Amino acid sequence: METMRDRFAPVVSQLLDEDPRVAVVLAEIGRDHFVEAERRHPDRVINVGIREQLLIGTGAGLALTGLRPVMHTFASFLVERPFEQVKLDLGHQDVGGVLVSAAASFDWPSGGVTHMAPGDVALLDTLDGWTVHVPGHPDEAESLLRHAVGAGDHRVYVRLSVQSNREALAVDGERFLTVREGRGGVVVAVGPMLDAVLAATEGLDLTVLYATTVRPFDAGALRRAAGAADVADVVIVEPYLAGTSTAAANDALADLPHRVLGLGVGRRELRRYGQVEEHVAAHGLDPASLRERISGFLRGRARG
Repeated sequence: METMRDRFAPVVSQLLDEDPRVAVVLAEIGRDHFVEAERRHPDRVINVGIREQLLIGTGAGLALTGLRPVMHTFASFLVERPFEQVKLDLGHQDVGGVLVSAAASFDWPSGGVTHMAPGDVALLDTLDGWTVHVPGHPDEAESLLRHAVGAGDHRVYVRLSVQSNREALAVDGERFLTVREGRGGVVVAVGPMLDAVLAATEGLDLTVLYATTVRPFDAGALRRAAGAADVADVVIVEPYLAGTSTAAANDALADLPHRVLGLGVGRRELRRYGQVEEHVAAHGLDPASLRERISGFLRGRARG
């Protein structure tokens, strides 16, 4: 089955051919996927080796010359390890670029915690001016990658994962989509969590919103959905650190009586490798666990 990352290199290679402003910066990981692109554009496909801080610094330098850099490696090496450079070289200098990660929260369990990054989006939340895309399907990843590269000089993070929904939806890089309507509360499913949320809420009188762009947070969509419900109870199901978006939801509903529950990856480190599916279940993100947790939070107010 094709993954989001499988789609990444062909799409960006095509963008390199089409747009002389686009450049790619790698830190060894993913280099094999850009061999042909590097042959065609040796001055715009740059591999810095296993030097993640230099990855960001090089991308920022390219941005200062007017290029649109796409910087790629695993999330833990792209956001966490070189965070100071992300903050200063991109943010403080106020230059744009596109960070594209792989491995997500626990996509490669055998790599251990060094290759896991459930806190990446929460960490970027400490900085100003970032757009964050979390696609839930390879087709959505392609759309959002193209949107990100074409987004002027903005700073954009695209979070790729091996976890995927069965079908793609028509995402626009801005709005939440209404997938199901109900009166008993609202569930926001982020990226690859949609299929599990739909299965978990089957038969419940709930609105399900689908979010693939989480920053900026679509406060208007949440307000409309919560305002149309009998109770403004909101559950956010995210494929990264639980509670990452609860503050944004609370801000969106500040003048409405409401409750918010954030579900996602727990803070406790799981020290056995296991498989992706085992990590999903251990964090309570499988459909059965989600149904129990969502129903418990709503205290029977979701009619089914």
